[in-house]
Amino acid sequence: MRRVAIAVAALLYVMPAWAQHSHGAKGPNGGKVEDVAGVHAELVTSGTTIMINVLDEDNKPISVKGFSGSVLIVSGGDRETVTLAPSGDSSLKGEAKKAVAGNAAVTLMLKTDKGKTGQARYTK
Repeated sequence: MRRVAIAVAALLYVMPAWAQHSHGAKGPNGGKVEDVAGVHAELVTSGTTIMINVLDEDNKPISVKGFSGSVLIVSGGDRETVTLAPSGDSSLKGEAKKAVAGNAAVTLMLKTDKGKTGQARYTK
């Protein structure tokens, strides 16, 4: 019984931290936002264009100078890796060979200017 009480207390302690990060929430540009490599990354697609907007904890744009990344797009039997490059001050951009389908799974691999790396998965 004591273990259950400790487990419940631990969950109550960490729940506010979970509430701060709503994975898959809509970002300021209408895309889904995920936490990756210590930043928020918002995925926005339009046709063949893939845009990752890089945001701070308050969803404010941050500089992508020194950032790099790529996305793996999987739709049905199709798989494509797209390299992302800085585009403007706070975005990484790439072009796919085909339009990104509505049922696509997109996996982002991101490296920050400080060398921190991470992955995030989005479903369209």
